[in-house]
Amino acid sequence: VTRLKCGGFMVATRLNHTMSDEAGMKQFMNTWAEMARGAGQPSILPVWNRELLMARDPPRITCNHREYEQVTDNTLEEGTIMVDRSFFFGPTEIAALRRLLPFHLRKRSTTFDIITACWWCCRTKALQLKPEEEVRMMCIINSRSRFNPPLPVGYYGNGFVFPATVTTVGKLCGNPFAYVVDLIRKVKDEVTEEYVHSVADFMVLKGQCLFTSVRSCIVSDLTRARFREVDFGWGKAVYGGVAKGGAGPFPGATFLTPSKNAIGEEGILLPICLPVETMERFAKELNDMIGNHDQPTVSGTRFIMSTL
Repeated sequence: VTRLKCGGFMVATRLNHTMSDEAGMKQFMNTWAEMARGAGQPSILPVWNRELLMARDPPRITCNHREYEQVTDNTLEEGTIMVDRSFFFGPTEIAALRRLLPFHLRKRSTTFDIITACWWCCRTKALQLKPEEEVRMMCIINSRSRFNPPLPVGYYGNGFVFPATVTTVGKLCGNPFAYVVDLIRKVKDEVTEEYVHSVADFMVLKGQCLFTSVRSCIVSDLTRARFREVDFGWGKAVYGGVAKGGAGPFPGATFLTPSKNAIGEEGILLPICLPVETMERFAKELNDMIGNHDQPTVSGTRFIMSTL
């Protein structure tokens, strides 16, 4: 806990992913806050039941798991200076990106689809990779509701998977925005109960648990976690989410986090980690993408950047 001179405070936690996932972390935070407010027991009791997601006997891989493909090349050199910035996507930015899509995709595509596709495109262009190289986007999916019946309420273990969609740099950057959004939409739909069991079986048979990190991105949607609503007795938080982009030594991870800008608009904060010069190119690609519409001309960057 860090107390601020203004009278507020920050609560920071670290998560060991062998124990739980985002949903489990939110359950823990809510329980902690309930007890801080005087509750005698959790409103949702924790459920262990790890056997629900154990590998089958015999294990059998029934789905394609490109998130675990072995790729040895790595374009990030050791000693590269990395910087962290957060980009705010408000109603104006999201609407501008949505107008890049054909009519049949505008209403069917979620904010997650649109921001994820935008980030993947702009990041790939900023990295200046070769057109024939493959890049992949992995979307973290909470699989609890994909089971029949769903995993029990209170299950706090890892209930997520991250299916990967793969394409080449040339196709990603050369096709219309709708092509990328469609890739994101389709890969999310791959997650079924069978897919999750196949992942567990894959890990047992292949002895591999680490995702492919080369030319890869991974994105998690924190909008439904509602960390800002965790109440320790002082009301809702001003901000609830990750401190920065990346995941440990892997810089290609980001998190869609609910936030407000300086004028009180609700939107999505996207924290990212990139090399210094790449970050500048990324910011330019974002501005170019938003400006590629019948939008009023605005001087300066359209995106709020911070160092959260």
